[in-house]
Amino acid sequence: MTITFADISAQLATQAIELPSWAFGNSGTRFKVFSTPGTPRTPQEKIADAAKVHELTGLAPSVALHIPWDKVDDYAALRAFAQDHGVDLGTINSNTFQDDDYKFGSLTHTDDVIRQKAIDHHFECIGVMDATGSRDLKIWLADGTNYPGQGDIRGRQDRMADSLEKIYARIGENQRLVLEYKFFEPAFYHMDVPDWGTSYAQVTALGDKALVCLDTGHHAPGTNIEFIVMQLLRLGKLGSFDFNSRFYADDDLIVGAADPFQLFRIIYEVVRGGGLNNPDVAFMLDQCHNVEDKIPGQIRSVLNVQEMTARALLVDGGALKTAQDAGDVLGANAVLMDAFYTDVRPDLAAWRESRGLPADPMKAYAASGHLAKIAAERVGGQQASWGA
Repeated sequence: MTITFADISAQLATQAIELPSWAFGNSGTRFKVFSTPGTPRTPQEKIADAAKVHELTGLAPSVALHIPWDKVDDYAALRAFAQDHGVDLGTINSNTFQDDDYKFGSLTHTDDVIRQKAIDHHFECIGVMDATGSRDLKIWLADGTNYPGQGDIRGRQDRMADSLEKIYARIGENQRLVLEYKFFEPAFYHMDVPDWGTSYAQVTALGDKALVCLDTGHHAPGTNIEFIVMQLLRLGKLGSFDFNSRFYADDDLIVGAADPFQLFRIIYEVVRGGGLNNPDVAFMLDQCHNVEDKIPGQIRSVLNVQEMTARALLVDGGALKTAQDAGDVLGANAVLMDAFYTDVRPDLAAWRESRGLPADPMKAYAASGHLAKIAAERVGGQQASWGA
């Protein structure tokens, strides 16, 4: 059976990809953070930029916040501001990696006072979730060690488990805790949550409302990420994605920039495993645009996810299973490759127009003059950046 674009368009219509507020601030490398005209100065301006992406693509109906980078006095008012701009507030991200007290750990620290400080920060984040109506508390820990013997690696796991248990006890009935992993950086000998197995072990001990967050850039070179996606979906513990792209380390580049075929393979396993348009599996970007403009960078990424989703939906599952069951190696591979090489861009352009969206959101943004407009308006003040 040949699958056509018309067969998959209904599934594309409900796709949603959350944008990170910090992607609209100044960013760069470990050596330099670059300033750009029109950079937001406030959480409200970040949200307005995210709303522009959604306006042009129809793909990004929510914005994730980072605390304290997006700290405000009135979160209910911030939520109302977002909704007035056509988007909602989404995941609340904690931050225990930019305070001097956390030099040797946060939720794993040997000093109970510092560890409690980190726990209390997550309690604060849960309070923000209550005020914004957010469902997910996402935790990424920079905790780890640089040298063998520097710390008790088993003791650190025990302290993390105890800290997470205290945080999880505060999670509301309709809220979730998602624990992200990263195989290295900023710690180099070991990270306390280096891989999906460690994250899975920790959240499984907590309960049903604790899940794993998979950042596509947080793996060693050559890692079969789609296998991890399959396994976490199979186990019912894949809570969310942070989509980005990497060449060498945690590059946080535009999604699909390094390996579009990998993105296709990942999304195919999402589709096959029931994770597409599943409210229990959140799609989010996590990017830092160090040389490209922020708003079009986010537009390009959500469009790349959409394009690879369309290609993944075109995989003929029946033909693939027939080939697999027959041991037809080349035939099975060809089914995947045929879908991957299908150019869905003309169909997507026509489909967008049928829904009142620009056929080419990138060109529409470039022609809109929006960048010049916000550059003229956002003069003075402190531009948002890492840590602000």
